[in-house]
Amino acid sequence: MPLRQPEHGWTYAEYLKLDDDRRYEIIAGELVMAPAPSIGHQRVSRDLGYRLISFVAKHKAGEVLDAPVDVILSPSVVVQPDLVFISNERSSICQERGVFGAPDLVVEIISPGSLARDRHSKLKLYRKHGVKEYWLVDPSSQSVEVLVLNEEGEYDLHSSASGGRGRVKSLVLAGFGVTMGAIFSGK
Repeated sequence: MPLRQPEHGWTYAEYLKLDDDRRYEIIAGELVMAPAPSIGHQRVSRDLGYRLISFVAKHKAGEVLDAPVDVILSPSVVVQPDLVFISNERSSICQERGVFGAPDLVVEIISPGSLARDRHSKLKLYRKHGVKEYWLVDPSSQSVEVLVLNEEGEYDLHSSASGGRGRVKSLVLAGFGVTMGAIFSGK
C-alpha cells in the first residue's frame, strides 16, 4: 500500500507511526526513502566510524552514533546521517528515540542516489539548524570535504583531500584527523 502524503506534510509524529522496516528521512515535510547502502559505502562508514569512535572514546569527548539513527532537527526535518558526534556538553540531545537537535559533527557518505541531497538539501538543513561541522565523504572520487560553520552561519571549507591521497582534520574534534588510505582501503 503506497504511503499517503499528509495534507500538511510529514512530521516526526507521523513518521513514528510507519510500520515498515524501510529507511526514511523527512526533508521539509517530504518523506524520502533511503535505499540500503552499498558494501563499499558500508566499508567506508565502518573504517571512518572506527577511527572516530576510537578517538572520541580515548579522549572521553562525547558519543558517536552510526546509521540508522534519527536526528530530529525539527518536527518536519528528520534525517539519518551515516555518522554523528555529540559532545559531552550537548549529551542531553541524545534521547531514547534519537538525537533531538543538531549534532556537533555529521558525516554523510555520498552514494550515486544521494549526491544532490547530501551536497545541497542536507547541507542547507545542517547549516540552518547549526551543525558545527559537516563531512562529505565521496567513495567514488575517494575524497573528503570538511565544512565548518562560521560566525555568519555559513559553511567554510576547513580541510579536504581527494584521489585517495592526503589527510583531513576536524576543527570540532581538535586532534582528530584521518588519511584517505585509512578509509578508502576497500577491505
